[in-house]
Amino acid sequence: MPATPQRRRTVRRLTIGAAVLAAAGLTATALPAGADTGHAARAGRTVDVQLLSFNDFHGNLEPPQGSSGTVEESRPDGSKKSVAAGGAEYLAQSLRTARKGHPYSVTAAAGDLVGASPLLSGLFHDEPTVEAMNKLGLDVTSVGNHEFDEGRAELTRLQKGGCHPKDGCYEKGKKFRGAGFPYLTANVTDEKSGKPLLKPYTVWKHKGVKIGFIGVTLEGTPDIVNADGVKGLKFHDEVETINKYAKVLNKQGVKSIVALIHEGGLPASTSYNYDCDSPGPGDGISGPITDIAKHVTPKVDALVTGHTHQAYSCTIPDPSGRPRTVTSAASYGKLYTDTTLTYDRRTRDIVRTTVKAPHAANHVVDRTQPKAADMTSLIARWNKLAAPVAGRPVGHISADIAGRGANAPESPLGDVISDAQLEATKADGKGGAQLALMNPGGVRSDLAFKASGSEGDGVVTYGEAFTVQPFTNMMNIVDLTGAQILTGLQQQVSGPNEASPKILQVSEGLTYTLDMTKSGAARVVRDSVKLDGAALDPAKSYRVAMNEFLAGGGDGFAAFKDGKNKYVGPSDLDAFTAYLTAHSSADKPLTPPKADRITVVK
Repeated sequence: MPATPQRRRTVRRLTIGAAVLAAAGLTATALPAGADTGHAARAGRTVDVQLLSFNDFHGNLEPPQGSSGTVEESRPDGSKKSVAAGGAEYLAQSLRTARKGHPYSVTAAAGDLVGASPLLSGLFHDEPTVEAMNKLGLDVTSVGNHEFDEGRAELTRLQKGGCHPKDGCYEKGKKFRGAGFPYLTANVTDEKSGKPLLKPYTVWKHKGVKIGFIGVTLEGTPDIVNADGVKGLKFHDEVETINKYAKVLNKQGVKSIVALIHEGGLPASTSYNYDCDSPGPGDGISGPITDIAKHVTPKVDALVTGHTHQAYSCTIPDPSGRPRTVTSAASYGKLYTDTTLTYDRRTRDIVRTTVKAPHAANHVVDRTQPKAADMTSLIARWNKLAAPVAGRPVGHISADIAGRGANAPESPLGDVISDAQLEATKADGKGGAQLALMNPGGVRSDLAFKASGSEGDGVVTYGEAFTVQPFTNMMNIVDLTGAQILTGLQQQVSGPNEASPKILQVSEGLTYTLDMTKSGAARVVRDSVKLDGAALDPAKSYRVAMNEFLAGGGDGFAAFKDGKNKYVGPSDLDAFTAYLTAHSSADKPLTPPKADRITVVK
């Protein structure tokens, strides 16, 4: 069988290495076990390139609140420590500090820089975040699913610049300049032309070093965003697309390639410093990225990933069996990954050996370091513009109400949100809803008791409510039979959601048992599903409230697309803020619900 180009390059390295060793009076056997025998030959021609990366920033310019703003650290004695992290001021400072002493340094991201953003960024269609990314030195990013929240035209505007078509320019005399870095959309094409929406790849060049970057988002993006956001676009297989463009780059003489993939994995531990290569390479991680990593061509030297908001730095062998790093830096700017890519000037390729290489590690963006002054100024400038809206009190709470940070299928904040949606839509003239269902991915943060500004402890501001519910999806109230509701509940834990369940948050009155010792749809105990104490009748029609994303079948809930007699109610954010105002005051703050509507058997 003829040698592949990759194998020919490897053989050539080893041959040259042996020749140099022989000239020096040494032999390959004098090297440590597992060492690369071409190392000595390359000593004078290699250069270490620092790759700094992060993902899923989601417009978190200010430090995230509650548990969303912490990372878990495993300590030598086996205990775990929670570390406050994140925020653009600290991320910029961390990256700038990391770059010192590294003449070859490139910074990349793996999508979802914007979308589902706190009010400081979301109110201005994420222009502040793009401006921040320009300032902190981002060189390239893949597109993520949330970059499509406002549609293709808005994504194109974020790339190319220009004032918002409806809201215009936000500062007098200033026009939005757009991203100073390329958004890569290799696997997103126009249905009519077949061409990528934006650039499929880019080549970073510095003093003769060339590294190609290919950017893709998950193929299933249309299933997790509103249909209008991806209208007229096709999303292609991640592996096939990366392999295609790796060949294109090779033909252009670019042999060093990094794939930026907005799809991720699930490590066995939530600690950012967990060793997911124990007991063997990649043994401690599961999820979609593992299959992708095993099939992406060996031409690609490293995979920077995202989407799952998890932290990991793993070694998953490529199809040829050679080690290759697969990394993710959690979310919200709480971590960054530092990867060393050893570039061979003669072969123009990254040196990868049987030893774990490239070397990569996640680092905490801690809040004890000095703040980046330019980010502080940027945040203050945009906060001044947002203040009239952001600082308005909308409610009061007696303690933290966990949402995104809850460690259970049902969260207290999810209960509050679903109750708010039911209350906003249950009147006869407002949809006549009998129950409400909320997708867990739409709960973007916690409600923290501690004041984030000058509002005072326990006060919930409009800006904080916006951070929890940033999509401003319209509420849909539809007719669904009991059988369709049951099917929807089963779709939480079956089909595309079986490997990574998406447990809906349910309004008061709806109860059932989830038996996780079983598999697939059987995990939902049919006879346990009750509404206001009465068993769900498969033949009866019920009025169900949900946001337009769920009503369109988003997140794999195809059963909800069949809803009839649709009534469009208020936005989910308006329902949420109205509920907080109606059910809390300074004297009688809202207490966290018990979150006991779903009984989970493990």
